[in-house]
Amino acid sequence: MGFGIKVFLGWGFVLFLLLAISSSSGAETTRYCYGIPGLPGVPGVSGKDGRDGQKGGKGEPGKPAVHGSQGPRGESGEPGQPGIPGKNGPRGPPGEPGDPGLKGLVGEPGETGSYKRNHQSAFTVMRQTSQYPDKNAPVVFNKAITNINGDFDTSTGKFTCRISGLYYFTFYTSHTANLCVNMYHNRDKVASFCDHMANAKQVSSGGVLLQMTEGHQVWLAVNDYNGMVGIAGSDSVFSGFLLFPD
Repeated sequence: MGFGIKVFLGWGFVLFLLLAISSSSGAETTRYCYGIPGLPGVPGVSGKDGRDGQKGGKGEPGKPAVHGSQGPRGESGEPGQPGIPGKNGPRGPPGEPGDPGLKGLVGEPGETGSYKRNHQSAFTVMRQTSQYPDKNAPVVFNKAITNINGDFDTSTGKFTCRISGLYYFTFYTSHTANLCVNMYHNRDKVASFCDHMANAKQVSSGGVLLQMTEGHQVWLAVNDYNGMVGIAGSDSVFSGFLLFPD
């Protein structure tokens, strides 16, 4: 028998004994046989990157940077585009007056002013009738002697104030019977003048100062004694005028 066959049979016997020992008893602890460690294998291919981890906590402040020296000034850049105009600044002090200009041409004459006339108020009216006036109603004086700006209405017998101020009102009446004349200011009786007959014809008069406001009215009225007339030689007149405007 050759040497190679002997070696082969020897190793086969050894393997047989090992198998017999490992399977001889199921209750015994499994035994292992370790050989000599092999050489390290070749490194495998790198795996893919894993998912991003959770955000970590805020780190501690770093050390302050050391201020370095200023570097050289760089080259000037190109001019930029003009910016948006800013707000107006505060007004400056007035400048010195300039030289007088040349005298202009003479203008055309203006229209005649009416200031004085518009600030006048006066009237004198007359009653021309032989009939006695109605009782407890404004006495109508139907003829105007003076009536600036038409402040007295001859159809109603009332004066309407157009310019506020202090006015004086007066009357002179002829009568052929007993007469009582009452002066009213906006429905308020401000004065009363009565005269009883002692002759065929008599004259009665009276006057009052009143502070008037624009729109106020003044008139004369009679009561049961209403003997006022206005005939030839026996006139009855009522007058009023502005003394001091407000």
